[in-house]
Amino acid sequence: MKKKSLALSIIALIFVLILGGFLAYGYYQKANYKLTRPVVSMEIENYGTIKIELYPDMAPNTVKNFIKLINEGYYNGLTFHRVEDNLIQGGDKAGDGTGETEYSINGEFTANDYDNTLKFERGTLGLARTDYTYYSSMDSSLVEEGYNSGYAQFFIMAQDETAFDGYYTAFGKVIEGIEIVDQITQLETEVETDEETGETSKTTKPVNPPVIKLMTVDTFGVEYGEPKTHETFDINEWFMKYYGLSLSN
Repeated sequence: MKKKSLALSIIALIFVLILGGFLAYGYYQKANYKLTRPVVSMEIENYGTIKIELYPDMAPNTVKNFIKLINEGYYNGLTFHRVEDNLIQGGDKAGDGTGETEYSINGEFTANDYDNTLKFERGTLGLARTDYTYYSSMDSSLVEEGYNSGYAQFFIMAQDETAFDGYYTAFGKVIEGIEIVDQITQLETEVETDEETGETSKTTKPVNPPVIKLMTVDTFGVEYGEPKTHETFDINEWFMKYYGLSLSN
């Protein structure tokens, strides 16, 4: 009887040791786990490829939306319609920044009560949005509408810009090809003429807008799912409803 009891005790001890080993290994793996973030490859016609690491830990819904659009082929064939010394911007169907949006997503930045600590340093990827601050004296809620108006247009910083920190969603960083961004910032832009004064001034639209030939994303086997979206705010409809006005008039 004693031998049987001793054998059972030894078996139980072995089981406990094995279980403890599995648990310890699991804790070790968790402690040493490094997130493999998604990497976007953006092939720019006649320029080369820009590679961007996305940050789902900082802006999860924005990353989900970007991955969704990339996988749908949304960006293929679109252009960089805006170039300035400090950034380049693209992702608009109309090719001039005025294209319609199918939906909008919430801005994931501190001014909009999201804990996103990414800074708009050189190489940072940001989500473009509309800014209704100018009209906020009429209705303060318009500021929030602007915060949550992002969709598909994005921009890449060529220089640090602290004024954007906390007010736009930063959700990625260039890891290869920043020199391509620099090249695009130097492109010749169109000139416009003031009809009243006849004076000319440079715009931010390139004479020959660079084309995004192909954009793909490697998620390393992780499924990010569908983004949370909402109906796009229509500022013209708002003006018509509350003031009987339209921005197009």
